[in-house]
Amino acid sequence: MIVQRLHEIQERCGYLPEAEMRALSAEIGEPLHRLHEVASFFPHYRLAPGPAARVLVCRDMACHLRGAAELETDLKGLANELGEAKLTVGKASCLGRCDHAPSVVINDKVYWDKSASELREMIRLAVVDPTQPPMQHASRVKPGWKIDPYDGEPRYEAARKLAQGGDVDAALEQMETSKLFGMGGAAFATTHKWKSVRKAPGAIKYVVCNGDESEPGTFKDRDLMRLAPHLVVEGVIIGALVIGARRGTIYIRHEYEEEIAAVKAAVEAARAMGALGPDIFGTGRAMEIDVFVSPGGYICGEESALLEAMEDRRAEPRNKPPFPMYTGLYGKPTLINNVETLSWVPSILLNGGAWYRDQGIGGGTGLRFFSIAGDVERPGVYEIPTGTTLRRLVFDHAGGMRGGQALRAVAFSGPSGGLTPARVKVENVGRRWSKDHPPGDDGTYDVLDLPLEPESFRAIGTMLGAAITIIGAEANLLDFALSCLRFYRDESCGKCVPCRVGSQKLVDLAESLARGNFPRSGLGLVDELSRAMVLTSICGLGMVAPSPLTSLIKHFPEAVEPYLAPAR
Repeated sequence: MIVQRLHEIQERCGYLPEAEMRALSAEIGEPLHRLHEVASFFPHYRLAPGPAARVLVCRDMACHLRGAAELETDLKGLANELGEAKLTVGKASCLGRCDHAPSVVINDKVYWDKSASELREMIRLAVVDPTQPPMQHASRVKPGWKIDPYDGEPRYEAARKLAQGGDVDAALEQMETSKLFGMGGAAFATTHKWKSVRKAPGAIKYVVCNGDESEPGTFKDRDLMRLAPHLVVEGVIIGALVIGARRGTIYIRHEYEEEIAAVKAAVEAARAMGALGPDIFGTGRAMEIDVFVSPGGYICGEESALLEAMEDRRAEPRNKPPFPMYTGLYGKPTLINNVETLSWVPSILLNGGAWYRDQGIGGGTGLRFFSIAGDVERPGVYEIPTGTTLRRLVFDHAGGMRGGQALRAVAFSGPSGGLTPARVKVENVGRRWSKDHPPGDDGTYDVLDLPLEPESFRAIGTMLGAAITIIGAEANLLDFALSCLRFYRDESCGKCVPCRVGSQKLVDLAESLARGNFPRSGLGLVDELSRAMVLTSICGLGMVAPSPLTSLIKHFPEAVEPYLAPAR
C-alpha cells in the first residue's frame, strides 16, 4: 500500500527522501509519478528535509477562543530569534484536543495544556534533539460509560453469540428497535445502511470504521478509541457478520498516536481471544481487521475521499451515485460507520434495542456522546441521553460558562452548522415545528432550552453533530467566523471549482469586511456565492463552507454592522 509505505518512510527519515521514493517505486512496481501524486496531496508528507524543529499551532474554534493567535505570534518570535534553519512556526488545522485548547504540534507530536513559556522550553529542547520532548499522554481513567457492557474488560459476548449460530435478522430487528442513527453528523438510520449493504449483490464486501474525526470541536471518538477500543473492534466484527464481510478496516487520523496504539492493541487482544483470525470463535469463518493510519486532511472524513486514500489515491471525493453501500472499497459493497455508531452495537445486541431507545428524553432516542469545548469551565466528552437540553449539558456537566460570561453564540456540528445565537427568532424557525413549540413572550427561543436531538436543530436551520463549541460574550464573532472560513479554505481538496475558488472568495470577502471596506451591497454577493457553492460542490465541504459567514450575517447584524463601509 503506497500510503502506509510512505508513512513508514517519513516516520523513519523525517521526510520522503528521493532515494527512498525511487527504491519504493522499484520495489512495488509503481512509477515514481504515482508516488508523488499521492505524497504531494496529503499535508502529513514532506518531500524535503525541514528545520530541526517544526511547530504548528492549532488555530481552529476552541483554540482560537483560548488565545491560539497570540500563542502563534509568541512562538514566531522564538523562530525569528533562532532562525529558519532551526525552527519554523505555522498553523495546524484542528488537532482534536479542543478540550485542552490551545494545542500545538512539535515535530509531529501533539501537546496541550502548556503555557507559552513551557512550550518555548520544549521547543528549545527539540531544536537540540528532535526526539525531545517525550510524547504527552492523555488520561486512561476508566470512564464508567453505559456504552460499555463489559466495564472495560472486553469479552466479545455479542460478537460471539452472533457468530455461533445467532440470528442476523433478529440482530437487525434489535438495531431497528433501538433507532440508532449515524453519530458522524448526518443522523442517517444505521439499520437502513446495514440492510442495504447486506442485500447488495457480491461475494466480497467490506466494513470500514471512520475514525478520522477532523471536524473542529469534535473529539469524542478520540476518547472512545483510547478508553474503549474493544467496542470499536467488536462493532466492526458484528458489522462484518451481518453484511457477510471477512475484512474490516479502522481508519484513524495520524495525529491520534495513542488511539492508534490502543486500537492496534485491541485488535491483537481480540485475535488472541479468538474473535479474529482464520477461525473466529471456532466457527470456521475467517475475519481480519486492519488499522489504517490516515495521511492527514479534513477531507478524509468524507466517506468516499476516505476510500480513495485507502486505495492509494489522492483523497478527492467521488461523484455520487453510486454510493459506497453498493460500490465502495475496491468497487465492492462497503459498510461505513463512524466510531461511536459501531461502538454502541455490542451493548444494543446484549441489552436489547428498547434498552437503548428508551434512555432518550425530550423527544430524543437513546444515548450519545457530545464533545463540548470553548467558553465553558469543564470542556470534555459527555455521555448523555439524546434530548437533554443544552442548558443541562453546559451547566450540569461542563461546569457553566467560563469566567461567568453570558452566552452569545453556539457552533453546533463544528463550523459546518454555522453560528446559532443565544436566542433564535421565531421567523428563523420552521413553521411546522414552531406551531408545536411556541416561542417565549419576546418571540424567540432560548437555545439553552432546546433538546439536543436532530429534529429540533433542523427546525432552527442548523445541524446537530457531535461537536458543540460554546462562545461567550467576550468573543469577536467576525474574527471567529473568519478563522472558520480559513479552515475550509485550507482544507478544500481543490477537486471542484466551486469549492476551490469559492472558499478563497469567502475568506477574501470576510477579510474585506474585517478591514471595514466592505460595501453593504456586498452582502448579497455572499448569499449568491453561498447558493452557488451549495448547489454545485461535489461534496459536503463546499456546501457547508459558507455557513460561518452566512449565519453571522443572518443572526448577528450587530456584529457585522460596525464593519460595513459607509455609503458614498
